[in-house]
Amino acid sequence: MPRKRRPKSKNYFTQDTEDAIVLYNSISDPKERSKIYDTRIHYPFFKLTENIIHTFKFYYTEVDDIEHLQHEVIVFLLSKIHLFNPEKGAKAYSYFGTIAKRYLILSNQKNYKKRVEKAPVEDLYKDDNHSYSMGDHPNEDPLSDYIDQFVEYVSENIFELFPKKHDAEVADAILELFRKRSDIDIFNKKALYIYIREMVDVKTPKITKIANRLYDVFKGNYIFYLDNGYVEFE
Repeated sequence: MPRKRRPKSKNYFTQDTEDAIVLYNSISDPKERSKIYDTRIHYPFFKLTENIIHTFKFYYTEVDDIEHLQHEVIVFLLSKIHLFNPEKGAKAYSYFGTIAKRYLILSNQKNYKKRVEKAPVEDLYKDDNHSYSMGDHPNEDPLSDYIDQFVEYVSENIFELFPKKHDAEVADAILELFRKRSDIDIFNKKALYIYIREMVDVKTPKITKIANRLYDVFKGNYIFYLDNGYVEFE
């Protein structure tokens, strides 16, 4: 009888960890903060980054070993710890896991590109290590990753962003282009407008107006994403 695989445990990142992070952010005394971090936060951060690195195979790095890479990511998490706000509904495990993954995606791609540029062409064909892979998302890149998050955010908040039903329908039609971007070979602006009008009865000025509103949301948050390695839509 085949042995069942044990599910991955998150017991290292518990409610106590989340409480400790909230407490850490609420006090200003350096000694108290250092004590809280050392005893209740550092190990969860260490295990979180270790699991993410190995799960997604973030092995393209400029540092000497994985623990050095973990230290780099942990320092980044610590620099963002003050941004965690449980009142927004996010759990600390998911919040910091997302930040760590975004950071590693950007770092890994940068270093992978350097390796490819330096490697002889024949080595790229022979060496599987140059085949960039991230679990179930072999073609994932920062822009594609951000677009997925952008589409999910707008879809979930579409009636807040576009209170009028018809505006929301137009916005959703535009989002459909993002959802199906890998299957669409149309790059002509006029053709895209026709594609949208086939999905919803709307005139060109209205499409432009809604598209500009979506672009405002997209652009501001994408700049934040590139600067920080994660995104908090506003």
